[in-house]
Amino acid sequence: MSADFMKEAINEARNGINKGDGGPFGCIIVKGGEIVGRGHNMVVSNNDPTAHGEISAIRDACKNLNTFSLEGCELYTTAQPCPMCLAAILWARIDRVYYGCNVEDTANIGFDDSKFYEALKGDNKLCSLYELDRDECLKLFNEYAKLDNKIHY
Repeated sequence: MSADFMKEAINEARNGINKGDGGPFGCIIVKGGEIVGRGHNMVVSNNDPTAHGEISAIRDACKNLNTFSLEGCELYTTAQPCPMCLAAILWARIDRVYYGCNVEDTANIGFDDSKFYEALKGDNKLCSLYELDRDECLKLFNEYAKLDNKIHY
C-alpha cells in the first residue's frame, strides 16, 4: 500500500475533471511497485456509461501488459468502486483495492448508486430479464465446448 499511488489516482481524477471528461474518479493499477495502468472517468467525453475510472484503468493495464488477467495487481481509486467496477475488478482478478471516498461520500456529491445496490439485493427491479431461444444458444455453447483450444476465464 502506498499513499503515493493514491496521490497518482487523485491527480488522474483531477486531470479528467480539468478536461471535462467526467466526475472526480481516478484510478491507478500497480504491479510489482510500478504503475501499469491509469484511467479517469470518461463517461461524459466518451458518451459511454461504462467509462468509469476503474474500467478505463483496467483496459489500459490489460493493453500495457498484453493480458486479460491482472492477477498480482493492486488498484488505487478515488472512490469505492460501484457494482459495475467491482465486477470488472473481480473479472480482472485484481488482488487488492484501495479507495479514498466511500459510497456515502460519493452520493453526497450527486453520484448516488444506492438503486444499483438495492437491485443487487433484489430490493429494486431496474430492468427485466427474459430467457429467449435457449436451445439455439445451447448449440453455440456446445460448439465452443468441443473446441480444443478453449479459454476459460
